[in-house]
Amino acid sequence: MRHLSDALETYSPTLDRDLEDASLLDLGDVPLHGAVMTEAQRRIADAAEHAARTARLAVMLGGEHTASYGGFRGVQRVHPELALLQLDAHLDIRASYAGQALTHASWVYQLGTQLGFERVFQLGLRSGERSEWHFARAHTSLSSAELALPTSVQAELGRRPVYLSVDIDVLDPAHAPGTGCPEPGGVTSRELLRFVDGLGELRIVGLDVMEVSPAQDPAAITAVAAAKLVREVILLSAFY
Repeated sequence: MRHLSDALETYSPTLDRDLEDASLLDLGDVPLHGAVMTEAQRRIADAAEHAARTARLAVMLGGEHTASYGGFRGVQRVHPELALLQLDAHLDIRASYAGQALTHASWVYQLGTQLGFERVFQLGLRSGERSEWHFARAHTSLSSAELALPTSVQAELGRRPVYLSVDIDVLDPAHAPGTGCPEPGGVTSRELLRFVDGLGELRIVGLDVMEVSPAQDPAAITAVAAAKLVREVILLSAFY
């Protein structure tokens, strides 16, 4: 994503904003090699907190979606009323997965039990266990297959700082083949960018774009889509 961002223009014609007018700082990679889950999450949270204290928008690129748990918790230290807006093909709201409480399939459940599920808003969903769908519909503020925010939900989110977590598999595999769990029936890159460009009323203070797997996409279609998405959110949030 870093490499391919160099191929993109700094200017967004949709937003009429330019990265040349913003201050950007790359804080580098979080060293996770050899760390067990609890230690890895601590390092991620500390790095996300540092980014949130340093900049108006903290951005994390990855990577296994479990990292979003630490990213959210770190940004939440700076913005205690933080809400989660998740764009994802999968609900990720199982109580546990493969015998583990915190995984890529259960991180939203772990956050929700600590924050309150009224802070969880999920869009683009099209895959999950039956029990996940029943739980999400009963407990979250919004769990929808559509990539659209009802006016009432946008108003609710507008009262809070927002952490936007994007699993790249929200895109159809034709637009993002380089991901671990591709799920047919997703949106196009254009539809995702159009949705994100319409979030100008929200105060997005944290962003992650996760599950980009370059080894599964030699043409780098997935990474360049992710890079452009990051550009748009930076431009959207840098000038609010």
